[in-house]
Amino acid sequence: MSAPGAPGASADPVLIGPVEVVGTGLIGTSIALACRRAGIEVLLSDTSPDHVRTATGLGAGRPRRPDDAPQLVVVAVPPDALGSAIGAALDAAGADTVVTDVGSVKKGPLEAVARHRAVGRYVGSHPMAGTEHSGPLSASAALFDGRPWAITPGPDATPVAARVVEALVRVCGAVPVRLSPGEHDRAVARTSHVPHLMAALVAGTLAGAPPEHLALSGTGVRDVTRVAGGDPRLYSQIIGGNAHAVAALLGEVRERLDLVLEAVAAQDRVGLESLLGYGQAGTRAIPGKHGAAPEPMEAVRVAVPDHPGELARLFADAGASGVNIEDVRIDHDPGRPVGLVELDVVATRAEELRAALASYGWTTHI
Repeated sequence: MSAPGAPGASADPVLIGPVEVVGTGLIGTSIALACRRAGIEVLLSDTSPDHVRTATGLGAGRPRRPDDAPQLVVVAVPPDALGSAIGAALDAAGADTVVTDVGSVKKGPLEAVARHRAVGRYVGSHPMAGTEHSGPLSASAALFDGRPWAITPGPDATPVAARVVEALVRVCGAVPVRLSPGEHDRAVARTSHVPHLMAALVAGTLAGAPPEHLALSGTGVRDVTRVAGGDPRLYSQIIGGNAHAVAALLGEVRERLDLVLEAVAAQDRVGLESLLGYGQAGTRAIPGKHGAAPEPMEAVRVAVPDHPGELARLFADAGASGVNIEDVRIDHDPGRPVGLVELDVVATRAEELRAALASYGWTTHI
């Protein structure tokens, strides 16, 4: 149980439980832990008995019994299994049981159960949270705290079902965002699926590259390729399930890539600058902290010896400066036991932070 005032510290009265979680991987077990944090009874089921035992041992709930009657069933299985698992949950559920899923694509699962007699009790959803890890041992009750969570009722969904799913989102500490299934799929194609493919394409140019090329790798290539490290089998299912929206955006990217090729081949600096400016405008469109309009940021780069305690000392000194740190990145110097830490701050306060850190003996770089 969480401390008073923590996200999900008490259950939304609309959601009294029990909640059944079908699929005890990272997301499913995290939802179960968040519900337990709120004092809601949780029933666990999975095709893997080992996962259920692990999740139970973590305090995420207990194995489901045949006579259990959940108020809400949360389907958290791999994308290719969603349609059949949602249908099975609707078949097995009682007359008042609501079913949701937490898959990354929403039109496909809805179409798979559109003719089901109980489709009105199904409301799709998608928490925009996760890690590069998988399995119940990576789960956390705090995984969804403050994160957006899409709720995508279909045309036949009842208002009661939608309210129950929204209550789950709030119990998990997330922020509900209502979208139609189609709008959701177009949104995640733009903000997740196409960026993942672009990262994979760039990362693919590194495979088999000469060691002397890779020795020049810095934070830029790591930033661009980080998400390419995800499980190819899982992401092929996710992207394949959203093929129409992804293909439409890839067509736009291909057109711009052709323009880039033409500009580079012709050494057209004006055309290239225009295309780069278009990308820069896109970065500025990404919402800032707490969903506010983004502010101009500047990186304060600090050389940090690579041994225990130095990062803690840097953060303590940065905190003493009174300048809020918005983001942190670390790059390692291949030739010395030193790291270069980039502290992102609001641009108008960057010089203030540099001066404060210099007074504490840190070496900063512009």
